[in-house]
Amino acid sequence: QRYRQQIFPSADVVGAGWDYIVVGAGSAGCAVAARLSENPSKRVLLLEAGGPDTYPWIHVPVGYFKTMHNSKYDWCYTTDRKGTGLGDRSLTWPRGKVLGGSSSLNGMLYVRGQPDDYNAWGAVNPGWSWDDVRPVFTSLERHSPSLLAQTTPAISHPGKSGPVHVSATRYHSVLCDRFIRAGVELGLQERAGADINADEQEGIGYFVHTTADGIRCSSASAYLNNTRGRENLSVVTHALVQRLVLDKRVPGDGVGVSRQTKGVEFTDERTGAARTGMLNAGGEVVLCAGAIGSPQILAISGLTSAETAHKIGVQHTVNLPGVGRNLQDHLQLRQVFTTDVATLNTQLNTAPKRILAGMQYAFTRTGPLSMAASTVAAFVKSGPEAKTPDVQFHLQPLSASTPGAGLDSFSGFTSSVCQLRPSSRGHLDFISADPRVAPIICPNYLATDEDKRVAIQAIRYSRRLCMGTQALGHIVNQEMRPGSSVTSDEDILQSLAPIAESIYHPVGTCKMGPAADKSAVVDHELCVHNVNGLRVADASIMPTIVSANTNAATMMIGEKCAQMILQRSSKAQ
Repeated sequence: QRYRQQIFPSADVVGAGWDYIVVGAGSAGCAVAARLSENPSKRVLLLEAGGPDTYPWIHVPVGYFKTMHNSKYDWCYTTDRKGTGLGDRSLTWPRGKVLGGSSSLNGMLYVRGQPDDYNAWGAVNPGWSWDDVRPVFTSLERHSPSLLAQTTPAISHPGKSGPVHVSATRYHSVLCDRFIRAGVELGLQERAGADINADEQEGIGYFVHTTADGIRCSSASAYLNNTRGRENLSVVTHALVQRLVLDKRVPGDGVGVSRQTKGVEFTDERTGAARTGMLNAGGEVVLCAGAIGSPQILAISGLTSAETAHKIGVQHTVNLPGVGRNLQDHLQLRQVFTTDVATLNTQLNTAPKRILAGMQYAFTRTGPLSMAASTVAAFVKSGPEAKTPDVQFHLQPLSASTPGAGLDSFSGFTSSVCQLRPSSRGHLDFISADPRVAPIICPNYLATDEDKRVAIQAIRYSRRLCMGTQALGHIVNQEMRPGSSVTSDEDILQSLAPIAESIYHPVGTCKMGPAADKSAVVDHELCVHNVNGLRVADASIMPTIVSANTNAATMMIGEKCAQMILQRSSKAQ
């Protein structure tokens, strides 16, 4: 990787005058740092708590089986049993701790979301409507020529020259093709190529992936690879931020008075040495540490509620009661069906078969190892009351008890459904000023009647698709999980807890909104309320979760943040 020449020891950057300090080299952070460093007169420091992305499995699409739940590359968060909302279950929440962040671990599914998602943001946050953000998506995308050949540009507006490679799947199967035909039987429009991201989302088709020539295209690969030779960009790994450095309070100042960001204090996790990175006058810190990390850094710096600051033993500097609130996530309900056709369960169930699959990938970059987390997407309406699709399908031509676990012994597949816009809201409970101590994560799934209703309808729709169509009905034997005997609404609800898992899309914990909204943490320019020189740019700023896998929107947020910073900087000159 060409950008590794810019990875510096933490001692080399201590105390230097930086124009921008970006915390978190993940999906958004790499975009922010790369765009800001395009101006050679501006010095940019990019801090990442994890290490470099040198592990080969990071770059193999199916490598998430090796990186998720691996503490070297994953924060390995877990949800609170009582606060999860699934009986007494605790769920794993993988979050990337490596260059590229979660884009180095995720399923590589590139989905923008619905125009209405962003129009709802833009209704109270100027500059965030669909007409505002669609050009940002286009600017970051580089769709492969083969994908563009299948695409209708007028309905999907695909980008062609951006840094993020978007490609068609290299894994096809009889099951996947039949699944699409089954959706068409139920009235869904087949979406080919990048049209899976059409403005009108309802339909079914193969996912498109953030891959290039069969290799994962993380945000680190996409953005930092283009920064070769930039002496004004320094990347520091194993840098765990301890707190933000704010100006000293003047006697008589109150908590509501605006504060000035001066820099960050961080620890070199390899040596234990304390380091400080300081800003030049007019500089900015941009937090891109994700929906868990960014609010945690704010909280341990005293930018939180008075109650939280007192509980964790830090000085209360700015009153931001919304920090860590408004937590949202997509909960997937993983129905498993057995089938007569071959799936990865049987295609990879012996050592020789796995060796052959490895050779196929090594020589052709195709086959099972080239597969993203899911192959086919469907966006459907759960019922007549849904104005736009509110349920997403993820077809996986395999089955396992949980994502990342070993495959089942039988030939099976997973029809995973999730509610796209859950109304349930969770929160983070900060319990320590030590950044190594994770907050208590309470997603509060299925807490509303609406979410329960959509879950029931999604399960029923999945059964019609997999058991009630000609395309699939002849090759599907039985429903293994939760089981065909589970039929009543009450029984379906009771059956959800064992088959439910996060899709790992936490958002909303540093909500974007106007100052009048006391739950908002940042304004429409992503500036933290009542703090100068501090922004947040990652999935945590989403007021409401997008109707999609969240990685594409998170990279868009990073791009848009950089644009706003550069625009403000040019006006000041």
